[in-house]
Amino acid sequence: MEKWTGKLTLALKGMAMGIAEVIPGVSGGTIAFITGIYEELLETIKNVLGPETWVTLRRQGLAAAWEKGNGNFLLFLLSGMALGLGFGVFAVVHLMEHYPVLLWSFFFGLIIASAIFVARQVGRWHITEAITLVLGTVLAYYITVASPAEGNTALWFVLVSGMIAISAMILPGISGSFMLLLMGMYTYIIPTVKNAIQTLAPESLLVMGAFAVGCLIGLASFSRVLSWAFKHYHNPTLAALTGFMLGSLNKIWPWRKPVLGLAESGELVNIQPGAIIDKVIKEANLLPGRYALEVGNNYLFGALLAMAAGFAIVFVIERLGKK
Repeated sequence: MEKWTGKLTLALKGMAMGIAEVIPGVSGGTIAFITGIYEELLETIKNVLGPETWVTLRRQGLAAAWEKGNGNFLLFLLSGMALGLGFGVFAVVHLMEHYPVLLWSFFFGLIIASAIFVARQVGRWHITEAITLVLGTVLAYYITVASPAEGNTALWFVLVSGMIAISAMILPGISGSFMLLLMGMYTYIIPTVKNAIQTLAPESLLVMGAFAVGCLIGLASFSRVLSWAFKHYHNPTLAALTGFMLGSLNKIWPWRKPVLGLAESGELVNIQPGAIIDKVIKEANLLPGRYALEVGNNYLFGALLAMAAGFAIVFVIERLGKK
């Protein structure tokens, strides 16, 4: 019974990670961290994409390789993530379209509590931890305010984009899709992948393949870097991850006004009243009062309640984890 309870719990954690990945600016890595599976996830990815599991498969067979690669962990986690992605595409996207302030408020409170939770895991705070905290905060904040660059359709850059996007995805506080936006690759990669799936066009399949190879390379290499950092510099690494979460708060501030968008032609345009755009690229943060004047209902009371709920749920999860 306890084994099945653990597997169900793991699937629910995966579901939460899948839902988080649907939200631009919210990382599944953050959910993995606050649910206590982050380091195990990194180690599992490192083993599966590295030579260890494959050497075991050749020498000892499938059963030993499954255990070496932590197969049960991946099976239930990925199953939960698939369900979470499916749920998120419908439920979370609906909430984002109709109640964006309340949804972002919930995640704002959740990220604040997550940063406090991670900071409490640091065994000691010395000058090294303080420096890495500041560096992590500054880097994440800079990423959230950076202007989108011009994309590059060369296959080598597509591969590099995959490496960077997947690396950002496993970092708490940073969204892989947002990194693609900053690199100017989101509007090239996503439609190309969609076209490859629908038409099986060779050119699109080649681009999708290059991006997938980049993701695999990035996942294999960056998971090893993070796993090594946790083993040798545990406290500074935790401090840096705390900084990433704090710096990312700028991206998920609940009261935001779109200022830069992408037209159907693929051109970046400043958003004016009545303008028709395909996707919002950049937003400006507003105070609740200003938001009410320029955009509409700021749902201030509901937003504060949602923020408090997001804050509280992290520590509820922590309590349940201890039990």
